[in-house]
Parts: sequence; structure tokens; C-alpha cells
Amino acid sequence: MVEERASAEESGAAAVVVTDGLTKEYLAGVLTVRALRGVSLSVGRSEMVAIMGPSGSGKTTLLNLVGCVDLPTRGHYWLDGEDVSRLNDGALSRIRNERIGFVFQTFNLLPRLTAVDNVRLPLLYARRRISREVAMRALQRVGLGDRTHHRPSQLSGGQQQRVAIARALVMQPSILLADEPTGNLDSRSGEEIMLLFQELNREGVTMLMVTHDPQVARHATRIVRMHDGMVIADEAVTDRMDAREVLVGMPSPEPAGGEAEVGEGAMQ
Repeated sequence: MVEERASAEESGAAAVVVTDGLTKEYLAGVLTVRALRGVSLSVGRSEMVAIMGPSGSGKTTLLNLVGCVDLPTRGHYWLDGEDVSRLNDGALSRIRNERIGFVFQTFNLLPRLTAVDNVRLPLLYARRRISREVAMRALQRVGLGDRTHHRPSQLSGGQQQRVAIARALVMQPSILLADEPTGNLDSRSGEEIMLLFQELNREGVTMLMVTHDPQVARHATRIVRMHDGMVIADEAVTDRMDAREVLVGMPSPEPAGGEAEVGEGAMQ
């Protein structure tokens, strides 16, 4: 795997993510739980990779390591050619905020903030003096240019997930990590999120997505299968689903009722 990384760099097409022998162990009383067992993986720029596996297979643990939320017990992890597996907490926090975008199953939006102010949060944490227009453009990119001043309670589940995606993209990260991004959505809203992911991927956004749903995984360009903390299969998707075509065959959504009024109190 290290040879693969060197080869990629020499060719001028370095992988965004490279892991070599990633191992993660936890102590549970007197027992050692091996959540990851020597995972070696490479994610190329502009790839859309789905990680699948049963509960306890290590897929979320791997996503946490790639997201710099946790450190490996052994092994190495390179992000854009930098070995981040031995960095201190301050450096990891900076990388999480500036170079990695996160999308969660439960959206994780702050309920009192408007959509645009939720999207602005990473910019504020990074102490960047950037105008609200940057956050507005991120919302327009995900199709919510007309919902910028709505709070989460005034948005559907699919719209809330779009706000979360805009927030993940606003810092122009090296990679977008998604943990069960359609898990809390109905089938049509989930397919609309997959359409957005495919459009972003075509624009060059690199993605690593955990899912238990084989249909969702088929929207990716590649599927990595895990079991007992190990990668047991890594294969290109030859019958990739096109979310736009899937949506055409779905029933049209029912017309929405009256919209809730937008309240005051957005961040200035």
C-alpha cells in the first residue's frame, strides 16, 4: 500500500486518502476489542466510495479514523499526502474543520439557527472573516437558495440534510464523509440526496460513504465491503444506479401545504 501511494504521487494523481495497516483496539475491562485489523485502503481524487458491512464490521470506526475523530492504535493514514495518524489534538482539530466535510444521519443542525447560519459555523470556528455570501452560495449549490433563512423545524428531512451537506462543503474540503446519509429519510428524499451526491461527485468532490443499504451503495463508483474489522472485498460498481433515472420512475411528491413563517433572530 505504501508503494501504491508513492506510485500515485509520482504519476501526479496522488490519492486523497491512503491507509496502511490501520488497526484500532479498545480495552473493555480485561479484554481487548479489535475494531479494525490492519485496513489498507486508497481513495482516489473524485472517487465516490461506499463502505458496507454488518453491524460491528468496523465501517464506522474506519470513517472516524479517516475523519480524524479518533487515532489508530497502529498503522498510518495519509490525507492529501500528509501523514495525519500521529498528529496532536490541535492539528487534528484544524484538519477536521478545514479539510474534511462531515454529513451525518441525524443532520446535527442547531435548531435556533437559520440554514445560512448553520452553514456558516465551520467558517466561524476557523475564525475566517468571510462574508455570508459564501454560505449563501453553498446553499444555492445544494438547491436551497430559497430556504436560506428557514430554521431546521421549518424544513423537511431532505432539506435539512441538504443544509448539512452545504455546511460540509463550505470549507471546500479534500473529502466528504457521509455516515448513513439517507438513513432518516423517506425513499424519495433519500434518492434526491443521492442525486445531489452524484452531481457533486461529477463536479470533482471526493466522497466516502458508509451505508447498510445495497441500493444506496450502487450509486457509488466503488464498494468496499468489511467484516470483523477487515476489508474482504473492494470492487468497482459496474451497474451504477443513476439517481436521476430512479427519480423519474418514482411517484411525484404531494404538493406541500402552507409554509411556516420565518422567524427572527438569525446571527448578524
